Amino acid sequence: MENQRPLILVSNDDGIMSKGISELIKFIRPLGEVVVMAPDAPRSGTACSLTTNEPIHYQLVRKDVGLTVYKCSGTPADCVKLAFHALLDRKPDLVIGGINHGDNSAVNVHYSGTMGVVIEGCLKGVPSIAFSLCSHEPDADFEPAGPYVREIVRKVLEKGLPELTCLNVNFPDVKELKGVKICEQAKGQWTNEWENFAHRGDSHYYWLTGQFEETDADNEKNDHWALANGYVAITPTTVDVTAYQLMDELKTWF
Repeated sequence: MENQRPLILVSNDDGIMSKGISELIKFIRPLGEVVVMAPDAPRSGTACSLTTNEPIHYQLVRKDVGLTVYKCSGTPADCVKLAFHALLDRKPDLVIGGINHGDNSAVNVHYSGTMGVVIEGCLKGVPSIAFSLCSHEPDADFEPAGPYVREIVRKVLEKGLPELTCLNVNFPDVKELKGVKICEQAKGQWTNEWENFAHRGDSHYYWLTGQFEETDADNEKNDHWALANGYVAITPTTVDVTAYQLMDELKTWF
């Protein structure tokens, strides 16, 4: 039992057929026993949402030595919850989300289903890492990220992470990465988020779109700056959202 390989649970929000999750599996298979429970179709932008109005179903897709793959009709967070409940014979050593097609830096962390995977892992007391690449292309090139993915996973398996803290790791879409920057989350907001289009004569239809307006673009400590300058951005992210710095002030109000 002492020689048991680390157990790694993997999910994503792009779905079981995405290239990103296939590449992630390839990168981490040498590092442990890998169990995959991923959505059966894309579930981007679902954050930590759960399926509550209907049952969900999972199905075995593939079983090899050291790798078992399932698909699930639920959200990314559903996938993690169900894997813990129905699949795993022991607590995993690591939960990984990704590799996402598209970056999850800045405020995207709040919308991302990839982050939903790792936040759920965090809530279950397991060290968790999200990986994302700044490319939405279905055939994006993940190879430059491979050595970094393996090294980050090795380090977290070796050293662990603080309670209720996960890693949000984003890769720029470049052939040669300059190294790693430990970052804070860039500040800003999405604007012009909806595009109107008429459907069968009804103009009350909209597509979600938008552009991100950064408010601290010159801050070399943030994840956007790191990505724009060719670095891997690692942002330690806490699940405890208490604004501790405001607590003493609020006590004077009431």
